[in-house]
Amino acid sequence: MKERMDELIDYINKASYEYYVLDNPTITDQEYDDYYNELLSIEEKYPELKREDSPTNRVGGAVLDKFEKVNHDHPMLSFDDIFNEEEIILFDERIKKVVSTAHYTLEPKMDGLSGSLIYKNGVLVRGATRGDGVTGEDITTNIKTIKSVPLRLTEDIDIEVRGEIYMSKKSFLEANREKIKSGEKEFANPRNAAAGSIRQLNSSVCASRKLDAYWYYFQNASDFAVQTQEEALEAMSKMHFRTNPLRKVCTTVDEIWQFIQEIQEKREDLPYEIDGMVIKLNNLADQRRLGST
Repeated sequence: MKERMDELIDYINKASYEYYVLDNPTITDQEYDDYYNELLSIEEKYPELKREDSPTNRVGGAVLDKFEKVNHDHPMLSFDDIFNEEEIILFDERIKKVVSTAHYTLEPKMDGLSGSLIYKNGVLVRGATRGDGVTGEDITTNIKTIKSVPLRLTEDIDIEVRGEIYMSKKSFLEANREKIKSGEKEFANPRNAAAGSIRQLNSSVCASRKLDAYWYYFQNASDFAVQTQEEALEAMSKMHFRTNPLRKVCTTVDEIWQFIQEIQEKREDLPYEIDGMVIKLNNLADQRRLGST
């Protein structure tokens, strides 16, 4: 029976990855439901066999009294803001005093809230909010309801990744429709909706809000010989994390500014809200050498 359970979990996890991350399903909804219901039936009959990374844990149901505080092993830092091309030029000039051949990665800045995922032996063991950057809150039960978040990695490794939890424009409209139906005050914007949803003590409520996430930071990338931000994103993608394909490596201010303008033109048509672009040194060793603000 355990062998069949493991087989079903593999099928379901693969199908979820294809549907929620790749947007390229290879089985029908009915096939997915059949696998899921068979797994649920086995777990109900043999609860001692249920795995921590079972996809049945995604539906929510746990109700907490409060969120436990957790300390980040490495601080979750914030970004400095710059607002125009002239400030990008000054930023580039400061960098090139130390790194003469600087390359930069540009990624959309999702309008959500920062989160951290920790995996031990390839299994998700903790999800946490950024909090004040040093201390956050344990939101593991709610993180598990986000269907694009892998509960088990493709390898049995210990890693931490960080990213942005958000609510899509479509899910935001659906959430507000439910608010209106129940006579509650509507969410002001998708960011507030995401923040309020991920901090629901009842994980079923969080699950119903259909949150999503993009992951952009591989905390211990150097342990895996990853040398650049672009390599880190590619490595995370191979591990089945959802990374934003809307990104570019640039070498000049002109390239940076042009890409920012391209995204600005697409902004209204994106399925999610953004509140800017993030510019990072691509080389991770150079990032460490220059430090952070």
